[in-house]
Amino acid sequence: MAEEVVLMKGNEAIAHAAIRCGADGYFGYPITPQSEVLETLAELKPWETTGMVVLQAESEVAAINMVYGGAGSGKMVLTSSSSPGVSLKQEGISYIAGAELPCLIVNVMRGGPGLGTIQPSQADYFQTVKGGGHGDYRLIALAPASVQEMADFVALGFELAFKYRNPAIILADGVIGQMMEKVVLPAQKPRRTDAEVIEQCPWAATGKAKGRKPNIITSLELKPEAMEINNIRFQAKYKQIEENEVRFEEINCEDAEYL
Repeated sequence: MAEEVVLMKGNEAIAHAAIRCGADGYFGYPITPQSEVLETLAELKPWETTGMVVLQAESEVAAINMVYGGAGSGKMVLTSSSSPGVSLKQEGISYIAGAELPCLIVNVMRGGPGLGTIQPSQADYFQTVKGGGHGDYRLIALAPASVQEMADFVALGFELAFKYRNPAIILADGVIGQMMEKVVLPAQKPRRTDAEVIEQCPWAATGKAKGRKPNIITSLELKPEAMEINNIRFQAKYKQIEENEVRFEEINCEDAEYL
């Protein structure tokens, strides 16, 4: 599948990009204004072409725990939702961050607090950049400014998530999710083989394997000293991400005193 130029919604771009970057699985639940992600994946039927799993879970809580399991086995897995649904996922996201597992989360924001509105919003900023769930963890946050970036950030999000063994999130809103723009879709990449997963993710729980120590996926640490060491290491990792991975674009800012 070669590079293509297509007119599509931001939500649709997420779905197409996930398939084309070689994702192994998507687990989600419908909620406005991001339901087209799941709907587009269902329409494209990637399980018949690349072998990608697409599953509508019974709830947002179930979906994020399916992501936890897939990430623990070294797979490229993602989920998407909108603000109230992302709130339901927060415990699972905290567990995934604590277990140092790579995955991709997409939040197509809508207004709140509470049930709020189905109209676009950018009110989940603090929830996203400060962690969201319990514990002092951080997410790798990518904020697209166009439908093209919705597509581009899927592969980038996975790349950074696996590089740092940390959940990444695409923080979009209902405007970008619903509006249509011309998008250059990347060429199709094959999904990784089991051998490639084992080579790239030596920490993953991949079943029985001769000659290696069993891997345990957990965020539990009952010894205070070990937990302190873990948290210090986590903060050092977040600092490294901050120093090396911040990306931004400036437009007509030459004479600005404040941004």
